[in-house]
Amino acid sequence: MPSHRYRPVHERVDVPAHDRRWPSRTVTAAPLWVPVDLRDGNQALADPMDPDRKRRMFELFLAMGFKEIEVGYPSASRTDFDFVRLLAERDLVPDDVTPVVFTAARPDLIERTYASIEGLPRAVVHMYTSTAPTWREVVLGQERDDLRAFITRAAGHVARLGEGRPGVRFEFSPEVFNLTEPDYVLEICNGLSALWDASPDRPVIHNLPATVEVATPNVYADQIEYMHRHLDRRDGVILSVHPHNDRGTGVACAELAVLAGAQRVEGCLFGNGERTGNVDLVTLALNLHAQGVDPMIDLSDIDVVRATVEHCNRIPVHPRHPYGGDLVYTAFSGTHQDAIKKGFAHHERRAAELGVTPDRAPWAVPYLPIDPRDVGRDYEAVIRVNSQSGKGGVAYVLGVEHGLDLPRGLQIDFSRAVQDEAELSGGEVTGERLWELFRAAYVGRTGPVELLRWKVDDAGGEHAFTGDFAVTGAGERRGEGTGVGPLAALTAALRGLGHDVEIVGYTEHAVPASGRAAAGEESLAAAYVECRVAGVTAWGVGLAASVLTAAVDAVVSAVNHALSRD
Repeated sequence: MPSHRYRPVHERVDVPAHDRRWPSRTVTAAPLWVPVDLRDGNQALADPMDPDRKRRMFELFLAMGFKEIEVGYPSASRTDFDFVRLLAERDLVPDDVTPVVFTAARPDLIERTYASIEGLPRAVVHMYTSTAPTWREVVLGQERDDLRAFITRAAGHVARLGEGRPGVRFEFSPEVFNLTEPDYVLEICNGLSALWDASPDRPVIHNLPATVEVATPNVYADQIEYMHRHLDRRDGVILSVHPHNDRGTGVACAELAVLAGAQRVEGCLFGNGERTGNVDLVTLALNLHAQGVDPMIDLSDIDVVRATVEHCNRIPVHPRHPYGGDLVYTAFSGTHQDAIKKGFAHHERRAAELGVTPDRAPWAVPYLPIDPRDVGRDYEAVIRVNSQSGKGGVAYVLGVEHGLDLPRGLQIDFSRAVQDEAELSGGEVTGERLWELFRAAYVGRTGPVELLRWKVDDAGGEHAFTGDFAVTGAGERRGEGTGVGPLAALTAALRGLGHDVEIVGYTEHAVPASGRAAAGEESLAAAYVECRVAGVTAWGVGLAASVLTAAVDAVVSAVNHALSRD
C-alpha cells in the first residue's frame, strides 16, 4: 500500500495546545438534533426524492419530535424550492418547529433562498463556504484575506435581506472546518457573530463540519473545544457540528464534540449522506437513551422509522446497523443465547421483587444494551437457531413460542438433533421447524408400544393401572400393574409386557397462555419424563389437558424413543 503518499493530520492542520477539559465531562442532556436528510442526505441519493417522498420524510421528522429541520437547498433545484414553498403556502410547519434552508455564499443564491421562505414566520438561513487551504487553493483560487472578505460580503447580504424579519436567524458553516487553520476560522466566525449581532434572544449558529473525516475523534473534540472557549459572544452563539463518516468514526466525533462544548448536531437518520455518509442521528440518540439520558426524539417504533427512511432514500438499512437493523437484537451464538435467556429470567424476577412491570424495571440483560421493546421490537426474534446455537437458544425459542420450560437434560438431548438439522440444511432452523423436530422426537412418539385405552384406580394409596396396548409383533395386549403412584403402576404394566422401564426424571408445569394457542388447547399441561429402557435412556414429552394424561403420554413416548435407539 502506498501509504507514504498521505500526511498525518498533525502535519495538515495545527490544533493549538490548550487545557483540554472535555475528557472529564459527561453528557447529561441531549443536544439539539437537526436532520439534514432533505438536503445533504438527498444530495447523496442516486435517485433524489420526489415531492411525495420529501413530504413523507418531513412528516416523519415531525412525528419523531425534531424541533429544527433542514428542509432543503432551494437555490440548487426546482424540486427543493417548490418543497419549501409548499411548506410555507400550506402552513405545514408547526409553531414549535424551525425550518432551515441552505445556500452558498453568492448573492443570487441567497436571494433565491429568501424567496423560498417568504411567508414562513421562522427560518434559519444557513450559508456555507469552504475554508480549508486545499479548497481555497484548488477549488476557489483565493487567499485567506480575499476569502474572508468574500464571506463577509455574502453574510452582509444575508443580514440585509433578513432585516425586519425577527423570526429569521442565521447560520454559517466553514466547510471542511476540521482542516482549516483554527485562528482563521475563529476570525471568520467572530466577525460574522458581530455582523449578525449574535445575542441570546437571536443566537447565531456556527456549524463546524468535519466535511471529510481525517483524524481520530479526539482531534475533532480538541478543535471544537478550542472554538467553544474562544468564540466571541458565546452566550449568543449556538455551537453546532456536522460530522461525516469517512473514517467510520462519525458517531464518536459527534459524541466527543458534545463533550467539548457543541450544543447542536446535524446528521441523517441511519447515517445517509455523501461518500460514507453523515453522522447517524438514530445511533447518537439511542446511545444517550442507553445511558439513561432522554434523547428528546421518539424512536419507540424504530421499524416504522426505518421503513420510512428506506422508502424515501431507496437505500436499505443494513441488518447489523446499530439499534435499527433486523438482526441487532438477535443472538445465534449458543453462549450469547444462554446468557440472554438467563438474563430475561433474572429481569422478570427483579421486576417482581420491585413490584413493577418488566417494562419499568431497571434493565440489565447480558448482550442487550437496551430493552428491544423500548424501540418497538418484541422478543420473538431475540434468539434464533442455527448451527452456532446451543441448548439455551433452542429452549428459549420453545419457551417463547410454545410456553415449554424444558429440563436441562432435555435441552441437551434436543440440541443435538437441532445441531444435526442445522448442519444438514446449512442455514437457520426456524421456530416452526424447531417445533416440528421437537414434536417428532418427543411428543406422541410412535414405535413398538402404542397405548390405546387406559385407566388408573386409586385403592387406598396404591394405584392400579390398566391399559390396552398395541405391541409390535404381538398385536393388542392388556397390561396391568400397581405402584405407589400412577406412573409407577404404568411402568409395572409395561414390565408385564416385557419392557423394563425405569423413570429417572420427571417434571411438569402448566403451559402459559402464550403457549396454549400454539398447541391448540385452551388449557394445557406439559410433562417431561426421562426413562431408562433396557439400559437405553430417552426423553418423552406429553401435552394434554390434564397432568396425569400428559405424564402417561410422556412415559409411552419416552419408551418408544428409547426402543428406536440401539
